[in-house]
Amino acid sequence: MTLLTQAQNARLAKRLDALDLRLRDDIRATLLQSGDQTYIDLAGLVHDPGDEAAANQLIEIDDALIERHVRELRAIEAARRRLADGSINCCIECGDDIGYKRLCVYPVAWRCLICQAQHEKTHAQ
Repeated sequence: MTLLTQAQNARLAKRLDALDLRLRDDIRATLLQSGDQTYIDLAGLVHDPGDEAAANQLIEIDDALIERHVRELRAIEAARRRLADGSINCCIECGDDIGYKRLCVYPVAWRCLICQAQHEKTHAQ
């Protein structure tokens, strides 16, 4: 496995920090938009079944979005741990290098391109 330089590690740390900040801002914005008041505004005071269904669907979409963001935050924390212990560039499947260029684009990558392609083929559902 090729070790990354201190400068490369610093750039990846900055990239992870930027992703973390963006996700936290997105979560905050989603939470501010959601809630009982949004439901009341969408469904109205007189509950029409169609309006209520639309309001419920929008709330479920918000919940799914927040859940996705939380999973991404966990991936960022895992990437920070791998960065700290020097294993961020190591594929969890084959042990080969993930590659600095790939990490710059997707700093939470766990797999090299070959293993990621195989994983996506296997888990295409």
